[in-house]
Amino acid sequence: MPEDRPYGIARAALRTACAWLAAAALALAAGCANAPGGADGARPKNIIILFADGAAPAQWELGKYSSRVLRNQPFAVTDVVFRQGALGLLSTHSNDAFVTDSAAAASAMSTGFKVDNFTVSVTPDGKSPRTAMETARAAGKKIGLVTTAEIYDASPAAFSVHAKNRAESQSIVDQLFRLEPDVMLGGGRDYFLPRTAPGGRRSDGRDMLAEFAQKGYRIARDPQQLNAAAGPRLLGLFAEADMSFEIDRDPVKEPSTAEMTQAALAVLSRSNPSGFVLFVENENTDSAGHFTDAAGVMRALWAFDDAVKVALEFQQRSPADTLIIVTGDHETGGLSATYALREPGGKRFYTGPSHLQMLNRIDISFGAAARALGKKPSPEALDRLIAQHFPGFTLDADLRELILNQRPLDRHYSYPTQNALGQMVARQTGIYWGTSGHTPEPVAVGALGPGAELFRGYQDNTDFARHLQRLIEGK
Repeated sequence: MPEDRPYGIARAALRTACAWLAAAALALAAGCANAPGGADGARPKNIIILFADGAAPAQWELGKYSSRVLRNQPFAVTDVVFRQGALGLLSTHSNDAFVTDSAAAASAMSTGFKVDNFTVSVTPDGKSPRTAMETARAAGKKIGLVTTAEIYDASPAAFSVHAKNRAESQSIVDQLFRLEPDVMLGGGRDYFLPRTAPGGRRSDGRDMLAEFAQKGYRIARDPQQLNAAAGPRLLGLFAEADMSFEIDRDPVKEPSTAEMTQAALAVLSRSNPSGFVLFVENENTDSAGHFTDAAGVMRALWAFDDAVKVALEFQQRSPADTLIIVTGDHETGGLSATYALREPGGKRFYTGPSHLQMLNRIDISFGAAARALGKKPSPEALDRLIAQHFPGFTLDADLRELILNQRPLDRHYSYPTQNALGQMVARQTGIYWGTSGHTPEPVAVGALGPGAELFRGYQDNTDFARHLQRLIEGK
């Protein structure tokens, strides 16, 4: 993609650490001066929330270490936002469980109220407290949603609208139509189209793409159309459901998280006296964690970090006006790089650079591998897949049997093919997983810019929402 296009990524800046390190230093100086309790008590005009679903400290360390070893790049999340800004931890339990789902976690972080799992910003007594984006709209700010998931998925939905169940996709799209975010970029084209259209799933016959276009939205279906889009409103839907994992992504068909962030910022910062709130999510860090896919998580973390760099470059242009917040909603997978035996009774090894090099040679996500093998994998197809896409790895006999017979590793693993592949990688790299689900590990939150100090320390995820809404309202 040419670098001089209006929504193109400044790739040289992404490759050059000094540019965004300087940006962060300027932003930190402005943020410290203007944080609550500062000399002028200023509040941010713009807020960029960068949200890695399923990411907690172990994931951030994988991103940092692998980025240095394999990309020879600093990792902006840890090396700039966490290191130079305010750093805190958030507890994540939902109203009805110790272990949260994404809908309940994002709802608490958006509204300041605990809700039950699978609920989107609706409290147990049936109330619908104001979401972060509803607060931003009431404050006269522009609002934007960016995600690699469906645009109506749990996290972007909980930061915007309300539903008794996260599966109410059509209702969520209808509410987004009424809320009118200035930017929406991600997947989920299916619930914008009627069932009579290819890939459409709407039961009421409405063509929401046409209806959004009538409201003045430019519609984009691929990166080329995203680059060409101009105007005050932008709707880009690049997949029928979730967008591809970064390791599988075709750049001709789907933009990166960084490219979507750049496009969103270009729209939101234009003619913008009251500022904006932008929510940017990479959901693949969560999905790859469910699949116990260390290579998929690693690539998703890099893609997310490139988007953080885009945000830091934007902040450099107005450091006193812009607050950057980096966080996740919960931990997925119980990620644990460790030391392990090469084989039963063998010599112990510690996870290190050579094992990350093995990860880097994997060129397919576990989800794509499972789809390629199907529900009844043949021994020949499985052997070909391992040889082609997992160079240097050996599939042990017990794991091979689990895949061929489609049996899970244990009760807390839900994906037979993916989780067996994850165990294969773990045995040979030391990067293990405790589950294919979520865990109650606290998540990190880092903030850089005016208002950042509110997020320091150990807090609940409902505190996050109260701070965020206070800053949006300018209080």
